[in-house]
Amino acid sequence: MSSEDPGHLAFWARPDDERAAVFAALRRRDGLPWVPFTNRAPFTPSRDGFHAVVRHADVVAATRDARLFGNAPNAASLYDIPPWLLRYLDSMISKDGPEHARLRKVLARAFSPRMLARLESDIRTRATRIVDDVLTERSGEFVSRVAQRLPVAVICTMLGLDDTHHDLVARHGNTLVGSNDPEHNGVSRAYLMRHGAPGVRHLLPLSARLAFAGEQLHRLVRRTGRERLREPRDDLISTLVHADVDGERLTPREVGTLFILLVLAGSETTRATISHALRLLTDHPEQREHLLADVPGRIGGAVEETVRHASPVLQFRRTATADGELAGTPVRAGDKLLLFYTSANRDEAVFTDPDRFDITRSPNPHLGFGGPGPHYCLGAALARTEATILLTELLTRAPTIRAVGEPDRLLSDFVNGVKRQAYAL
Repeated sequence: MSSEDPGHLAFWARPDDERAAVFAALRRRDGLPWVPFTNRAPFTPSRDGFHAVVRHADVVAATRDARLFGNAPNAASLYDIPPWLLRYLDSMISKDGPEHARLRKVLARAFSPRMLARLESDIRTRATRIVDDVLTERSGEFVSRVAQRLPVAVICTMLGLDDTHHDLVARHGNTLVGSNDPEHNGVSRAYLMRHGAPGVRHLLPLSARLAFAGEQLHRLVRRTGRERLREPRDDLISTLVHADVDGERLTPREVGTLFILLVLAGSETTRATISHALRLLTDHPEQREHLLADVPGRIGGAVEETVRHASPVLQFRRTATADGELAGTPVRAGDKLLLFYTSANRDEAVFTDPDRFDITRSPNPHLGFGGPGPHYCLGAALARTEATILLTELLTRAPTIRAVGEPDRLLSDFVNGVKRQAYAL
């Protein structure tokens, strides 16, 4: 059934507890379950499917073996991306080996502990302003007014973009991240629930939407990059356009795709974590009371448990570079594997009572920022810092804040996003 098939969008429209039950059943099976595509989606060959990597140990093993399980040609999409979209989306996370290391080296300095320490004052100032608005408004829409504002503002500051660009960055970033959602792709929800993905007839309009969003962001970085070439500043766009890696400058396309990666990765995980935290603390009042009794001392555990329980990034793809095996299952060169972090983070072999939201959970070796290896999330420390500072400010100054009604969830097989969530004090 499509509603029990993690390769079908109808599965991702199901409530969290129902999806968790399906993954629990998959973890009990031997080896790696093979999931054939139930539809002929755009960009896919007629015979296609993927190995579902659902156990914590298997996700870790696949992540560590980057030579056998590569991120190329595309790590962020179940389906292969056509060439005309690759110019916008062919980023560092879909590279392997020396090419990946070269690009990662450029960005690593920007996410060093020293650089994050320099950002902390700005993060605290912005978090204070956001909570000031919450206290004034007392109710409203949480994602746009709270959860999204901080990470978008911080990544724009790091890039050297002023506040006037926040709406543009958020709007086009939402389109790219939400390409499976009817609100962003123009495909009816009924069609997606029936067929599992946009169809061939949607190829042109969907590609146009994605290409337009990508082009707007590329245009912004090109314009700003030209300015930084003439007058460098202490920001990430200056770093990108002046980067000298082994005697080579980044190409304009590399600068553009890294910019889009930073915009998306630099905001989506934090936004989702903060949004899910409000919902989880509302739904689990005993955990909320425990946290409120010592916010500074317990907020770290609350952030980690939110990332584990919600898994803001649901999965990443790997592609086998040669014949091999994983979990006793033969894997052929070219096979797709989906590393389901959302399942690994509920693995009963690692986590006691894994479906329980428990902010005191320790140890908590979740894979919410990916597994060990060369592709571990560069921005993990920044995401933790932003969520910790904003939630501390929010729960200290507005301790009665709660989610009201059900969230409007993003329909996606990649990110566990929340589009809208009402709140009240």
